[in-house]
Amino acid sequence: MKLLFLGGTGNISTVCVDLAVERGHDVTIVNRGHSPSRLRASVRAVAGERDDGGLLRRLAEDTRFDAVVDFLCYRPEQAETAIEAFAGRTSQYVFISTAAAYEKPVVNYVITEATPLRNPFWEYARQKIACEERFRRARVESGFPVSVVRPSYTYGPTWIPSGFGGQDYTVVDRMRRGRPIVCHGTGRRSGS
Repeated sequence: MKLLFLGGTGNISTVCVDLAVERGHDVTIVNRGHSPSRLRASVRAVAGERDDGGLLRRLAEDTRFDAVVDFLCYRPEQAETAIEAFAGRTSQYVFISTAAAYEKPVVNYVITEATPLRNPFWEYARQKIACEERFRRARVESGFPVSVVRPSYTYGPTWIPSGFGGQDYTVVDRMRRGRPIVCHGTGRRSGS
């Protein structure tokens, strides 16, 4: 398969690119080219801005990608740019959203497809929800082939999950010294 990753050197996308290459797929990535990359020689890297609709359209016209995976869409206008560039030019468009889009405050800790998307507390989540709504509308109106993925708890070689922010290596130091760490959960101590 021919795959295009918008991103490709981030916490989640690097592992996805590596797995795609291991499985024998033809991989192209688009990113600013500012991050040090561990990309394999077989990955085609295109330096550019994700918001450059002309660049995205040229890529889509030059190569028929079986799938486009977008790790860098954070605002509805970026969703619009993707729809304009890839409509009719890819078999599948995968939008990487976020589990933060699910209803807050949490009403039920079991998350299903029926769980409402609503998060009045975080602008990032609200923007991702707006992107999802735009992609959903494009699917209904024109058959845009979109799938939405909502990662939840992610980690990797450069991203350690912690209650302090995500890249907080002090949590590892605290673990090594046997000190308490903040963990996700209900926010209550056990037994209280």
